[in-house]
Amino acid sequence: MSSLSAKLVTTLGMIKFEHTLFALPFAFLGAVLAAGGFPTWGQILWITMAMVGARSAAMTFNRIVDREIDAANPRTAGRELPTGKLSVEFAWVFLFVSIGLFLLAAYSLNRLTFVLSPVALVSVLGYSYAKRFTALAHLFLGWALAISPTAAWIAVRGSIDSEVPLILSLFVLMWTAGFDVMYACQDHDFDKRSGLRSIPARFGIARSLWIARLFHFQAFVVLALLYLVTGLGWIALAGVAAVGLLLVYQHTLVRADDLSRMDAAFFTTNAFVSLILFATFGTAVLVNGSAL
Repeated sequence: MSSLSAKLVTTLGMIKFEHTLFALPFAFLGAVLAAGGFPTWGQILWITMAMVGARSAAMTFNRIVDREIDAANPRTAGRELPTGKLSVEFAWVFLFVSIGLFLLAAYSLNRLTFVLSPVALVSVLGYSYAKRFTALAHLFLGWALAISPTAAWIAVRGSIDSEVPLILSLFVLMWTAGFDVMYACQDHDFDKRSGLRSIPARFGIARSLWIARLFHFQAFVVLALLYLVTGLGWIALAGVAAVGLLLVYQHTLVRADDLSRMDAAFFTTNAFVSLILFATFGTAVLVNGSAL
């Protein structure tokens, strides 16, 4: 394997490229809801490129600005920048290439996506600094991911002419904030020692898990509202029920005195949430056969 190829493989590991699975189905769902079926192949291509570019830029920037914090945290000390597997200079180059891909995709979709692209960039990059200033950093991350369904809707229609994408985005925001609070419980001690802001550092692990449950309950309520507003029938309702059960299951995997199954709670169940909603609501749209 060439040096450049090896660097790219390492870079994909650094940005956890496979976790794009969390967010991409929500963007596709926003596009399907907007189109009332399949968007054009061009729209699918550029929405995908925009998502890949934005998420790659966000993760790379996070790794760059957090490299000293990551080096001091035993859980993250083995990451690519702290260990020197990748140079900071290479990470900066990859960051700007990712931003360029995102801007090209936004430009190729329509005028409004391009006009709003700086807002999206500030949102996804700005999250990296949030935990230095506020315990609400989890909601900042939620906002960064929640942009995708509404952005995809705009990519298809060129405007926000319905409450549907906003409701879907609100679900993503609260769902993301909930699982990020859970995940941050692992860094409770380190965050407190380092003066970093997080809900677990401020409220402790036990209370934070209850806050995560509250966020996920709110997310479920919003999802039920999305179902009622769209009126997509029993297939979509099955998706709502499945996600509700999955959220409950996720919270049975971790306790304040046992976080050993956090990876299963965080990675496995979260991937299923986005895929289930895309499959059920997306299929319901195709069966319904008309735009909302």
